[in-house]
Amino acid sequence: MAAARKDTIHVGHPLIPECPRGALDTEWIPEAAKRNLVVITRDKKLRTKPVEVRALWEHGLRVFNIGGKNDLPWEWLVRVVRHWPRMEEIVAARPVGPWIYMPNENRVDEFVPRELGVRSFRASPR
Repeated sequence: MAAARKDTIHVGHPLIPECPRGALDTEWIPEAAKRNLVVITRDKKLRTKPVEVRALWEHGLRVFNIGGKNDLPWEWLVRVVRHWPRMEEIVAARPVGPWIYMPNENRVDEFVPRELGVRSFRASPR
């Protein structure tokens, strides 16, 4: 994706030396948040990781987590490209985090970590 879009970087990218490949969540989450980056991730079990979700939330990170537990890398890349315009709308409507959205096969849903006492925010109906 970074090769196709100049506004996209990845873990291990020279512009973010604090986030090398293999960096622990406790290392990359605060660094990404400090730089006001929007994270696109593929964490199949994010919903069941309260410690990670809390870290994302506490650092004010903006996250798109690609759903589809059995999808191959090509399928989730197609999903990101299909939903890119909607993802840009969300980023524009919600320039400040924390938030987590899940681009699914047909739509982009907000993930609300209720165990943190968070309420839903709707950027715009779809």
